[in-house]
Amino acid sequence: MSGVGEPAWLLAFVCGAVFLLSVLPLIHLGWAGLKGLEGGEAASVLLEAATFAALRNTLVAAAGGMVISLVVGALFAFVVALTDIRGKLALSFAFMLPMMIPPQVTALAWVEMSGPSSPLLKTLGLAPPLGSPQPLYSLAGIALLLGVQHAPLVFLAIKAGLATHPRDGVEAARLSGASPWRVFRDIVLPLACPALIAGGAIAFISGIGNFGIPAILGIPASIETLPTLIFAKFASFGSSTFGEIAVLSTIIASISAGGLLLQQRALKGRDYRLIGLTGARAAFTLGRLRIAVETLLWGTLALVLVAPLLALVASSLVPAYGVPLTLHTVSLQAYGEVLFRQTVTLTALKNSVFLASAAAVGLLVIALPAGYLLAARRGRVANLLAILIEIPYALPGIVLAVAFILAFAAPLPVIGVSIYGTIWIILAAYLSSFFAVSLKPVMSAFLQMDPSLEEAARLAGAGFLRRMRDVLLPLVAPAAGASVILVFLIAANELTVSALLWSAGTQTLGVAIFNLDDSGSSNLASALSVLVVAVVIGLMATLEVLAKYLPEGVLPWRN
Repeated sequence: MSGVGEPAWLLAFVCGAVFLLSVLPLIHLGWAGLKGLEGGEAASVLLEAATFAALRNTLVAAAGGMVISLVVGALFAFVVALTDIRGKLALSFAFMLPMMIPPQVTALAWVEMSGPSSPLLKTLGLAPPLGSPQPLYSLAGIALLLGVQHAPLVFLAIKAGLATHPRDGVEAARLSGASPWRVFRDIVLPLACPALIAGGAIAFISGIGNFGIPAILGIPASIETLPTLIFAKFASFGSSTFGEIAVLSTIIASISAGGLLLQQRALKGRDYRLIGLTGARAAFTLGRLRIAVETLLWGTLALVLVAPLLALVASSLVPAYGVPLTLHTVSLQAYGEVLFRQTVTLTALKNSVFLASAAAVGLLVIALPAGYLLAARRGRVANLLAILIEIPYALPGIVLAVAFILAFAAPLPVIGVSIYGTIWIILAAYLSSFFAVSLKPVMSAFLQMDPSLEEAARLAGAGFLRRMRDVLLPLVAPAAGASVILVFLIAANELTVSALLWSAGTQTLGVAIFNLDDSGSSNLASALSVLVVAVVIGLMATLEVLAKYLPEGVLPWRN
């Protein structure tokens, strides 16, 4: 695409949006962190025993989760990408579900599946004796679920890396008599090392900032991580709270940045550039092992996905936690309660639908000109804008929420109105956090477009807005639709950002599920979670139906 004919206001519009959504909150966070360290009162949080314990728990849980994500994600990625197993698309679709399901729902589902009071285990007669501890209320339990939640990230990184490897070396090794294991060990695995390192780093950083899983599993066991410690500090508001949470948020951001730097250092010297038929994958024929491998993969999915969701459904159909599901106890009362009688859940549903819809449509309005600009331009300005758009999405949600509190706690200049404590600050944080998600499919569509189409319209005298309306928008419409659905899907289930930003009347679905479980209404929390999962699967299925109209790479479970 060419930048000729680009209107003068376009760059100013995109820069202004990036400044408001990314730069301004980060400046306030950095400044508050520095002031907190200088003031002394907020800096004292660094010396508290609770901070050291939370830091240790955060690192241990994130590292343990990373190891589990690497094992599970690499297994699925290598088998799906390199072998002749059947049902690859269905496997990929199902394996991506844990990443799309809110982490607090994942944690709640696993809690309902295990322990002495599990309705599912009681129904099957497999529940441990009453009084037995809930095994997931532990650091190991948090690490396990972080691993399950983030394994799809490793899967995506490795699968994308394998897709770019040429098959020539593999075929030459096979023709020379090398065994499949020798080919995998000596050729495929070294080439996959950059993707393994990148996937592990993403899983570790995601574990550092995860709030939903440590909140559901850690709070009952008095195990704090840095995100839950920030939440606790915010709940017990004091004179130095803003400074303390800014300092703690800076620690999380520093750990995340350190993880990215270690990733880059580990990847140095591992940039393998080979000549061959890139994108053509080598297929290892499994022969008689194929059924066993397929059984292993589907069995793993049944354990980490199907069983917890069945437990969630069972818990939603009984009158109270711990009651076995039978013909006499089954009831839809919890669904009636959350859908028609619970004021809080109805408010949360309305808020989440509004926030997700407004974020999806609002970001599309920004992403279309931004995608056009970044696809048309090259150079430092475009690269800097792209990085600034990515930063809020890469930051842990709890850190971004603190940045927006610090940026918008005071009344806005000129108009003198504060959006703090309103639904608008949550929407602003969503716009910042999901900007990168909205931009990716739109920018992919612009990059794949033949520039001669717009050039012909420009030479015919059509202005920018006319070209956008009559030529560009019809061509990027499928990607724009995917952008709207992806942002809606993620925003409707979000918890980490809204956990610190909500107030009375602005609860979201994620907050409602967390609060219901925290108050002991596990059947209501389960019913609401089942509805959320149903919406997630429905939206993912809609995207799958539209897949043939979308640019390549938009749907994560596809190639």
